[in-house]
Amino acid sequence: MCISHIIQGLFWCVFIKRAMTPFHLSIAARSLLKSYRHRAVLKTVQGLRVWEYINMYPCTSIAEQNCMEEILKKTVAPLPTYEMREKSPPPPESNSLEFMHFYKSLEKEQRLEFLEKLSHDFGVDHRWASDLAAKLLDARGRDVATILQVEDRLRYSLTPRYRQLLTHISKVQGGVKFLVDLRADLIEFASSKISDSPHLRDLNSTLKSLLSEWFSVGLLQLERITWQSPCEILQKISQYEAVHPVRNWTDIKRRVGPYRRCYAFTHASMPGEPLVVLHVALTEDIANNIQGIVREFAAVDADEDVNKINAAIFYSISSTQAGLQGVELGNYLIKRVVRELQSEFPHIAQFSSLSPIPGFSLWLQGALGQHKKEGRATELLSEQEWREVEDVTGAAPGAPALEALRRLIGTSEWIRSDRLVHALEPALMRLCAWYLYGEKRRGYALNPVANFHLQNGATMWRLNWQADTSPRGIANSCGIMVNYRYFLQETSTNSAAYMQNKVIKASEQVLGLVSQFQKSSKL
Repeated sequence: MCISHIIQGLFWCVFIKRAMTPFHLSIAARSLLKSYRHRAVLKTVQGLRVWEYINMYPCTSIAEQNCMEEILKKTVAPLPTYEMREKSPPPPESNSLEFMHFYKSLEKEQRLEFLEKLSHDFGVDHRWASDLAAKLLDARGRDVATILQVEDRLRYSLTPRYRQLLTHISKVQGGVKFLVDLRADLIEFASSKISDSPHLRDLNSTLKSLLSEWFSVGLLQLERITWQSPCEILQKISQYEAVHPVRNWTDIKRRVGPYRRCYAFTHASMPGEPLVVLHVALTEDIANNIQGIVREFAAVDADEDVNKINAAIFYSISSTQAGLQGVELGNYLIKRVVRELQSEFPHIAQFSSLSPIPGFSLWLQGALGQHKKEGRATELLSEQEWREVEDVTGAAPGAPALEALRRLIGTSEWIRSDRLVHALEPALMRLCAWYLYGEKRRGYALNPVANFHLQNGATMWRLNWQADTSPRGIANSCGIMVNYRYFLQETSTNSAAYMQNKVIKASEQVLGLVSQFQKSSKL
């Protein structure tokens, strides 16, 4: 593209769209000429190309499809032949930049269509792969060297053409963050059932595999966040907090102050972006409620007394990037933080989470509804517990009392009655224990937080009544929280037993509550 075309593109893309004055246009033109003379015009050219596609050829209906196809043909380079796979020069950086700018300019529906075209038209060459698979079958009786070479050719043929584009995008400035966000779009499309394309699933799988390599634990930096950390980081830590929302600046100052620690994994390709954040409370004993951690703070300027630090409580872990879903980060962060704390406080021997139980209230509502439907309402609570519910609500025995209980739990009104709180504690504790220990998905714990800690090798150690009395805590889990205890000498054995044999290591308290549930429910 010559410089006259650049100025012409600038005129049509900027002057017509924004009604710039000739004075502004002349300044822009001189800027372009200066850039050209300094051989820095390439980035300007690629930006103008995007303007040309978007503004001179609006992406609507047929024009939209042609626009997308032209961008893809231009930016997705052909896969080199097997013989040239290590000798072919990389495509120009402008291809990656143009692809990124074009994708960012699209609306949500257009992005879906664009990714479907990318995954379908620029994926694996199935005919080539099939031919090589047939050759591999024919080579079974030949020497090992020949078989290995055919296998290597087949493996190379199974590389999607777009994989090379993704790899090159990761090497330009902002490219890794762009790909993380692109995968977030793919996950959203899949979860919202907007598209069930097998080609999109394969694109998602390919991108997840690449991100897992780029974000391997050896390439991550562990950072401790303090009040002296950059303001932008502290603000992001506050915004990303997904478990116990930060109320104000004083709140975040206390969460990174005395008797508290905050750690984050960062990556060199995404500066200033914490990837996963872990909040830790340093306490005398293993905490049994969150109020004492996030609401009853010591003075922000207090000096730490090492004699009062006997336990480290992981009370919040938040992943900040939706596009890194399924990429193992949180478990590595906990292990790194344990080593960091052991170095700072060699005497600490107690490591435990204080975890929420998202989904318990929803599961409980479903269980009550199912028992009502099946006429087994009396099995969930004891006779004495049902009498308490009937007395407080004025409901008749049986189905009316069960429906009254469902309504109370659904509106969190029961927490206002000391009598109900006392009466429901045994029932809700054993129901919650069963939800965590007994409810499974493919043999693993249904609750995602439980599954996370059990995979890490923790022990399901203690359920805590009225551990989170915030509206959110009552609504999500009837105020119950759970400690997952990390016995460092047992984590590897526990993790292997859970991952391989689906065995949950639990304390006597948890197993006792599970046993009570099984007896009352006649399981």
